[in-house]
Amino acid sequence: MEVRASHILVGSEAEAVAIQKKLAAGEKFEDLARKYSTCPSGKSGGDLGFFGPGMMVKEFEVAAFACPVGQVSKPVKTEFGYHLIKTTGKK
Repeated sequence: MEVRASHILVGSEAEAVAIQKKLAAGEKFEDLARKYSTCPSGKSGGDLGFFGPGMMVKEFEVAAFACPVGQVSKPVKTEFGYHLIKTTGKK
């Protein structure tokens, strides 16, 4: 199985929680990724495309595969920082 995901990468859990609140208030994930994400993928709304098992760091991969399509994860801590992960497809 492969999953397609977008993410917003920030440096702290507090930043991730603040962005979660913006999402809950109706702001678009892609717009927030362009504004706040420190990952180069932020420029494209956070889209990482499709990936399979073993292609991402473990914590990220587990969250992306577990998240229902169209939903956004809770903040996920990895060696890179804190991610909000939106699963956008599975195949």
